[in-house]
Amino acid sequence: MLIVGSIGYDDIETPEASGSDILGGSAIHSGVASSFHLPKVPGGPSRVGIVGPVGDDFSNSHQSILEGLGIDFSGVQRLDGKTFRWSCRYEGSMENVESISTEILVLDEFQPEIPQPWINPNVLFCANTHPSSQVAVLDQCPSVEISAIDTFMLWIEQEFETLSLALRKADIAILNEEEVCAISGEQVFTQAIQPIMSGACLHGGKEAGSGPRALIVKRGSSGVLANLPCGTIVLPAFPVKEIVDPTGCGDSFAGALLANMSDRKGILNDIEGMRSAMVHAVVTSSFALGGLGSENLQSLERGMYHGRMDRYRRMVGL
Repeated sequence: MLIVGSIGYDDIETPEASGSDILGGSAIHSGVASSFHLPKVPGGPSRVGIVGPVGDDFSNSHQSILEGLGIDFSGVQRLDGKTFRWSCRYEGSMENVESISTEILVLDEFQPEIPQPWINPNVLFCANTHPSSQVAVLDQCPSVEISAIDTFMLWIEQEFETLSLALRKADIAILNEEEVCAISGEQVFTQAIQPIMSGACLHGGKEAGSGPRALIVKRGSSGVLANLPCGTIVLPAFPVKEIVDPTGCGDSFAGALLANMSDRKGILNDIEGMRSAMVHAVVTSSFALGGLGSENLQSLERGMYHGRMDRYRRMVGL
């Protein structure tokens, strides 16, 4: 599984905790989550690789942590300048985040180059980064079995034409409810699904081509809905009692989902296989809420994970 996205440092403040220079970015959160489900076999190659830019201030110790989790760092470019930074604040129920500052820095000059060993991954995830980078990556990996894409409001508002092209090239779009409504122009997310998948609401309309084959809508504490070639799946969120930090929860969901789709040829047409992958994604993302950034997932114990997985399966009747 190959992930292309942002790598950065976050300053986070929530009602429960706060911290500075926290390892973050979409490639980090999704990479840590996917590495839990695709662990490196001793003596074998990494099963998860990330591609993204960092500056000359990126810590070698953070690289060692990621490599220790089995993540291949060979696609990460070290550029002159500073690493992408984001500062945010959560209040109340933490359903919404206030972005205090976003410093693009080296991410602004990033031109993705896929290392040769990763040209044909089973799964390619174009995590949240500039749509032109996503298009370039999708074009560099024409034989990938499953490609997925994420985005956020800035690109919807400022780069809609290029984002539309990226959405048409991807098999799966993994978006939150607000993004789905913004892309479609609909106020109710269930009415936004078909216009995106048909391409009707994308730049150029249906005449320019259809959208992604599958659309997965992340709904925070309300759970997730997936519209797939094989049918529709709706799952609730796992009821986490102590939420420390929601940052990266959606990326963790995507990383776990796609990792559990890897090596499953034709899984988009297998509703039971997709339901199983989504259950793993919901449970994995629930652990992300329990610590600042990806800290909780970095140290997640498998016994604890399987205990929560069993509880969740009983909750949803599986």
